[in-house]
Amino acid sequence: MTTFFIILFIVIGVNIAMMFFSLWNTNQKTKENSTSKLVDSPSGVRSIDLASSDYKKAV
Repeated sequence: MTTFFIILFIVIGVNIAMMFFSLWNTNQKTKENSTSKLVDSPSGVRSIDLASSDYKKAV
């Protein structure tokens, strides 16, 4: 029973460490992206007007 808890705590500790490093790297990437997006030109995003499009009957 103690072996189970030892392995469980080791796995939980590794999980916490991986989550910490993952969130830390994500935080750094968002800081870099926010500064680089200020310099870039806006993208060509187009809206889709689904209300006025014609639909065909399925049957």
